Amino acid sequence: MSDPRDELVNHLGAMRAFAISLTRNTAMADDLVQDTLVKAWTNIEKFEEGSNMRAWLFTILRNTYYSLRRKRRREVEDADGVLSEQLSQKPDHDGRLNLRDFNAAFAQLNDEQREALVLVGAGGFSYEEAAETCGVKVGTIKSRVNRGRARLAELMNLDEDEPMELTDTVTAGIVSQQSVA
Repeated sequence: MSDPRDELVNHLGAMRAFAISLTRNTAMADDLVQDTLVKAWTNIEKFEEGSNMRAWLFTILRNTYYSLRRKRRREVEDADGVLSEQLSQKPDHDGRLNLRDFNAAFAQLNDEQREALVLVGAGGFSYEEAAETCGVKVGTIKSRVNRGRARLAELMNLDEDEPMELTDTVTAGIVSQQSVA
């Protein structure tokens, strides 16, 4: 009694041709043949001695092809990860917790610092416009903004190089160092 595994190699050419006809791509066909051979090898005990090995292999190959095709229909090709980066989202609760901490810290600032941060950071005013609005010198506004940001960072236990992830642009504008001149 011979081992049916010895017969597998006799059908490689025909299996590859069949796989190419299904996939229309030689690389995918080769992968399909390899998957088929692995399945046949690991399930050789299911092959009935005396039955048609070629038909058995072609059935495995065909079923494997259609299974992969169904699976790929549900998947999106994203080799470089660009699409998945756009789909990912930080949990909402992180933003709410950060915003809660920010609001608590912001409430502890003095009125002048809050006013300066809101005008320059959130309102998008230039230092000159904010100074004119408040009736103070530009240097005074710059000082209030700088001290306010430093105090916020201290109250929120932020390191200088630690990024703060906030969910709303107003808060991010207040905390960001981008508008400091």
